[in-house]
Amino acid sequence: MTVIQLPDEQVEALTAKAAAQGLTLEDWLGKLAETEAPLSPQETASRILQLQKRVKPDPEGWTVHDYIHHDRP
Repeated sequence: MTVIQLPDEQVEALTAKAAAQGLTLEDWLGKLAETEAPLSPQETASRILQLQKRVKPDPEGWTVHDYIHHDRP
């Protein structure tokens, strides 16, 4: 277990955010840590594939490379 020292004002503010979600400060911070944890390569690939399913082809036929280099010298 790691102990983090914060000023009382910050603890009060974070406790209020946790309470607004019906959580204790410890539970809220645990939930936050889970959502901010880095993804495995497999999870990352899965999310990218999900996003790609929603992407529609460019009406002009441009690629990402075309947009990046558009109007560049």
